[in-house]
Amino acid sequence: MSELEIHHEVEAADPLSKRIGVLAAILAVLLGIVTIVSHRAHTSAVLLKSDANDQWALYQSKRIKFHSLELGVDLLNALPGRTPESQETLVRYEKEKQRYTKDSETTQEQAREMDREAARVEDRALRFDFGEGLLEIGLVLTSLYFISRSKLFPVIGLITAGVGIVTAIAGFLL
Repeated sequence: MSELEIHHEVEAADPLSKRIGVLAAILAVLLGIVTIVSHRAHTSAVLLKSDANDQWALYQSKRIKFHSLELGVDLLNALPGRTPESQETLVRYEKEKQRYTKDSETTQEQAREMDREAARVEDRALRFDFGEGLLEIGLVLTSLYFISRSKLFPVIGLITAGVGIVTAIAGFLL
């Protein structure tokens, strides 16, 4: 049976390989971190948007109740001859309309704020996505050194990864 011989001459003759290997490993770790942060930002944005949609549904229900009260007022006003009970009902309906107006305005503002927050988190997630993509490209370019032995690839890869890191950090600052 013949033995498989593994030759290490190429690696021994190229001390830069170890440095580039460590650089690629560091880029891979950074890529993993940015990927996790990106996914968490997207999840957070989806949850915020869901909460905003719930708030808009609450707003709509309050507006429907308000319009139902308006209809009740219109119907009572359309009836000939007012009784004391109908007058009390009109007063109660007017108070309820004021309450629903105030509640719906508050709910609407909360829904708008949640929409703004969801958009802000989505913008952050987009920056993390761009950072992630640039780190991936940087890692691949750096790894091409092992195939081509050209020092140009790690340099371009490091520059690309640097831009990716800056882009991801910008996501934290947004």
